[in-house]
Amino acid sequence: MVTAVIVSPLNAILDDDAATRAGWDLLDVARAFLDGGATFLQLRAKQRSSAWLLETAAQLVRMAQPFGALVVVNDRADVAQLAGAGGVHVGQDDLTPEAVRRLMDPDRIVGLSTHSIAQVDAAVAQPIDYVAIGPVFGTASKNTGYDAVGVRLVEAAAARARPRDLPVVAIGGITLVSATDVMSAGASAVAVISDLLVTGDPRARVREYLDKLKRIHGL
Repeated sequence: MVTAVIVSPLNAILDDDAATRAGWDLLDVARAFLDGGATFLQLRAKQRSSAWLLETAAQLVRMAQPFGALVVVNDRADVAQLAGAGGVHVGQDDLTPEAVRRLMDPDRIVGLSTHSIAQVDAAVAQPIDYVAIGPVFGTASKNTGYDAVGVRLVEAAAARARPRDLPVVAIGGITLVSATDVMSAGASAVAVISDLLVTGDPRARVREYLDKLKRIHGL
């Protein structure tokens, strides 16, 4: 495993539905994120065909290479492997991390979504490279079927993950303002969807996030 993979405090999520609602082509959003300094991109497209997802993932990998950025595919370990992506992010109802490891090259990373302390406790014993916790706040971008967990659960998740030196990524309704509280609670990174598009200038928004998050980390 590649535990120290969360080199960026910002996980910029390329959500196909969110991009469409904002009037953006997904690859244009990706270019803006990369130009803004994002080095961790997660591709999320729940409604698209496997063929579209594979082609788009492969294009993203090619786009990200000159920037030294990592591309992670949501849910689909097979697509991530075929596209040459850096890894996959799975949820509670997807393939288990153990199954994903059997499908992918050993140097690919695996992230896992959790929504409760019980799920975090189970996650830290699995072959993953980071654990995501959320939704921290209410969000319309991603329907997880779970209520908002709040900053206190981020704090608890960070404590559970610390013995394994496992990065904790907070997701769900995070904004540039609330990111400070989330990071102060122990998150290693924040994953953001809608708030990167809210200003109409995703490149500048990514830079704002990175500047703020790096100051919090003292970088």
